[in-house]
Amino acid sequence: MTQRVDPHEAGFHAERLARVDAFIEAEVAARRLPGAVLGIVRGGALVRLDAFGMRDPQAGAPMTTDTLFWLASMTKPVTAAGALLLVESGELILEEAVGDYLPEFRDRRVADPETLEERPAARQPTVLDLMRHTAGIPEGLLGRTALHARYAEAVGNGMTELDGSEFVARLAALPLLADPGTLWHYGFGFDLVGQIVESLTSDTLGAFLTQRLFAPLGMTDTRFGDPGADLDRLAMPLARDPLTGAPQRMPDLARASFDSGGAGLVGTAGDYLAFLRMLLAKGEGPTGRSGGHAFPECLTQVKHSGNAGRVLGRKTVELMLADALEPQTDTRLLERPGWNPGHGFGLGVAVRRASGGGATTPGSAGEVTWPGSSGAFWWADPAEDLGVVFLTHTPSRLQLRYWQQIKSLVLQALR
Repeated sequence: MTQRVDPHEAGFHAERLARVDAFIEAEVAARRLPGAVLGIVRGGALVRLDAFGMRDPQAGAPMTTDTLFWLASMTKPVTAAGALLLVESGELILEEAVGDYLPEFRDRRVADPETLEERPAARQPTVLDLMRHTAGIPEGLLGRTALHARYAEAVGNGMTELDGSEFVARLAALPLLADPGTLWHYGFGFDLVGQIVESLTSDTLGAFLTQRLFAPLGMTDTRFGDPGADLDRLAMPLARDPLTGAPQRMPDLARASFDSGGAGLVGTAGDYLAFLRMLLAKGEGPTGRSGGHAFPECLTQVKHSGNAGRVLGRKTVELMLADALEPQTDTRLLERPGWNPGHGFGLGVAVRRASGGGATTPGSAGEVTWPGSSGAFWWADPAEDLGVVFLTHTPSRLQLRYWQQIKSLVLQALR
C-alpha cells in the first residue's frame, strides 16, 4: 500500500486541494473525460496518487493507480536524461555534430521551405540541437510548406513500422528546414537521440534506460511500445471526441519497430512521479539525500523496488532544466497561446522564464514541463519543490483546457 503524507504537512490546504477532485469528478460525470490518475509529490513526499473515472469507458473498467498510459512526448525528457547519463560517462558530447554519431547526417544542407532550393548549412546540427528542437529537422505534419510535406511523406507523425536504421535514413535524405540554432521547431530530434544512444551502447534504448534509469528509480511499469501481457491495464479514450463527435482511438503501439525516444513510452503515474522526484532532488534517487532533501522510507513507496542513491549529477540536472536556447533563436512556434507563452527550452523540457511573461496559468520561473499528445501532462517546479502528473487519454482539444485548469487548481491549494 502506497503511503502518503497529510496535505497540510506538505504545504497544501486540504480543503482547497479537494477542489481538484471535485473538478475531475465533474468532468468524468459530464462524459468529457474518460478517467485520469493524478499524482503529486512535494519535498520528496507523496501527497496524492489517486484514480478517477474509467480506464476503459466502453468496457466499464474502472481507473486504477497502476493503469498504463501512452506517455507520447512525455518520453522526451526521459530520453534526455538517458542521453545525459552518457554525457556523464564521457561517451557523448552535446556540442559534437549529429553526423559524428550518425554518419548519414554529415554535410547537412538547408532548403528553402517552398522552392526547395538548397544551400550549405551555416553549421552542422549538434546533439544539443536535437535535444532542444533547433536542429532544423521538423515534424512534417506541423507545417504547410513544400518541405514539411516531404517530411510528412517520409515518416508521417513518427508512429511508423520503419525500423531505426530506415527511420534515420529517411530523415537523413531530406534537407534541413533552417540553419541549426536559428529556429525552434518541434520535430524528431529525440528519435535520433535514441538512435545515438543505441549506437554508443550497442543495446536498445529501452534496455539501456531500464538498466540505468528505470530499475534504479523503481520504474518497473515503464516500457516502449505495446504493453503486451499488460494490455488490459492500458487506458482508453472516450469513443468519440466530446467537442466534435469524431471517433477517438489509441494509436497502434504494436506497429513500432524501434524504441522511439520521442514518443514511444508507456507507463504509470507512479513511475513518472519517481522520475520527477529524481529531477527535483537534482539527481538523487529514492535512498539519496541532497541538502536536507531526504527520502525517508515511508515516503519512497510510489514504487517499492527503487534502491538508487545518485542517478544523475546535480550539475547535469541543472543543465537539463535550464533554458538552452540562444538569444537569436526564433521561438514563435514554441510559445503557443494557452500554456507556454514566456517559455524557453532546455534538454527535452520547456522552461518557464518568468512568473508572468504572458503566461495564462500561475507558476514559477524555472518550472519545466512537456506534455503528450495523448492528453497526459506533468510539470515540475524546483522553486516549490513540487511535481505533478495528470495522466489521461484525451486526444481532443480539451487537453489544452485541462492543462490550464488542473494546474490552476493544484497551485491555488498551496499554503
